[in-house]
Amino acid sequence: MPHDNYLYQTRDIKFQIKEWLDIDKILSLDAYKDYYGADDFDAICDVNYKICRDVICPANKDSDEIGMKHVGGNEKAVISPDVFKTVYNTVIEAGMGPGFGDRQVEGRMPLYWYAPILEMQTGASPAIVMLWCLTQGATTVLQYNLSQELQERFLPKMYSGEWGGSMCLTEPGAGSEVGAVTTRCFPTDTPGLWKIKGQKCFITTGDWDGVENIIHLVLAKDPDAKPGTAGISCLVVPKFWVNEDGSLGAWNDVTTTGIEHKLGIHGSATCSLAFGENDNCYGWMIGDGPVDGRGKGMAQMFQMMNEERINTGIFSLGAFGAAYYAALDYAKARVQSKKSTDPKGPSVRIIEHEDVRRMLLLQKSVMEACRALLYSSYYYIDLSKEAATEEERELAEDFFMIQNPLGKAYISDMAWQMCAEAIQVHGGYGFMEEYAPASLARDCKIYSLWEGTNFIQSQDFTGRKFTMKKGEPFKKWLAEIGDFIANKKTPEFAAEFAMMERAFASFNSIVDMNAAWTTTNKQLKQLFATRIMHAAARVICGKLMLDQGLLAASKLAELGDSHFDANFYKGKIASVKFYIMNVVPEIFGTEEAMKAADTSAIDCPEDAFM
Repeated sequence: MPHDNYLYQTRDIKFQIKEWLDIDKILSLDAYKDYYGADDFDAICDVNYKICRDVICPANKDSDEIGMKHVGGNEKAVISPDVFKTVYNTVIEAGMGPGFGDRQVEGRMPLYWYAPILEMQTGASPAIVMLWCLTQGATTVLQYNLSQELQERFLPKMYSGEWGGSMCLTEPGAGSEVGAVTTRCFPTDTPGLWKIKGQKCFITTGDWDGVENIIHLVLAKDPDAKPGTAGISCLVVPKFWVNEDGSLGAWNDVTTTGIEHKLGIHGSATCSLAFGENDNCYGWMIGDGPVDGRGKGMAQMFQMMNEERINTGIFSLGAFGAAYYAALDYAKARVQSKKSTDPKGPSVRIIEHEDVRRMLLLQKSVMEACRALLYSSYYYIDLSKEAATEEERELAEDFFMIQNPLGKAYISDMAWQMCAEAIQVHGGYGFMEEYAPASLARDCKIYSLWEGTNFIQSQDFTGRKFTMKKGEPFKKWLAEIGDFIANKKTPEFAAEFAMMERAFASFNSIVDMNAAWTTTNKQLKQLFATRIMHAAARVICGKLMLDQGLLAASKLAELGDSHFDANFYKGKIASVKFYIMNVVPEIFGTEEAMKAADTSAIDCPEDAFM
């Protein structure tokens, strides 16, 4: 598959959204019941698919080969390929852009319908999708924290796509250690208005020529700020000043000093920004200002960060999903070598060879498992906002918070591995830039680094998520997995349930060892955090896949082998069996390694790493 040939499929997407997850429950909630029926999702999905196929994907070649160009100046410092404006306007006009961020407007769509939209868009072009999704994330913070007056000033044109948005955390000396930011904010005589001075780097869509203005969310510290993250505040800093009537004013002393030259996603402008080089940059404090040196910036920014983390999982899924479909298409056409069972026969298509089928089913099963994890997490977000009772909203919020680091880190780790598998299916041609997996592999590597590197996600998962609210939500999450394994057994999946039973016991042993190390050996806890997080992802994905397998088997029995959809359900059952019998067992290796508690990585003298 070349850059501009869109092969993505929607059948499993529709299965997971409409058949597997309880769509009737979501659409019965007050926010949605007067506006949408289940079939409306098909229409939305199909329109998005056509935009991806006919508009976004054909622009991906220019995205990768031309990319963004920094030309300097204050007006249009970053220039995009001409086709980007057509793509952007098409997405915005179809309602598939930042308007999804408005979670208070009447007639809004369920948020979990946004997951497949982003997934398909990323599969069409991992870079171009960045032009609108960062804006949507920024609107979340503003909608829930900004005064009504300032919301009315900024949000309408962000939702409409006329203005973009960015998240400005990282600085040259403050990456993962966000508390080390040196950007400063100084109060002015106008309440709520602060002067800004500092530098930021690695700012996704920090500038580009397809929008009139960029609204930056900037982390900064006031002169009396406490050390670390406690002292951080968050401010709204537009590139061009926004007057009270919403019109644009003068340039706000926000300078794009350069864009990064990256391994991939060349069509996404990753900017270095200077605020206040001319001592004339201003921003509005989000919420109340700092008190006694303590700001609210990190708590506010985490509202966007949590959203962007699950979105990063979706980007990862879209990228390696596109790579899988390219590999499948290639394997069905490429003729090479004889079958192992017929060594004197003709050469056959490579999809007939055992190892190619293994690689393809690995990619398919991991894709569907990751999709299940992400869609269920988005479903929890919907329930956390819209469910009828406080108890249900709280439980959904807790389960989303537990799964979010898995959705970000496990899936972005899998994206790199699965793109490598797609390249391998192509053989030598996979190493050629003419074929999609080459650029998708380059594009997808950023996801394990974005929004807190994956080790930070594993620390969060094995630390805060295990223990939040005295550990009760995590116990409930585990109990739900255990209850499913114990009570849903069927003869058709007897071997898979037996495997899940063993894997779940193994994971509980892992959890116990992690808890013991929390007080007895913090270095071992750090050493195994990533592997524990992967083990947890395989447990929950195994459970979700098995749940889908039960549904697929019942549908197949009902429809029969001659039905046009029979092969889809057979493929789903194959994915379920493969994932549980081939991917889930990696949990056992983690348990054994933890029991061995090897510390050679810690003990090895630094000079010995040579």
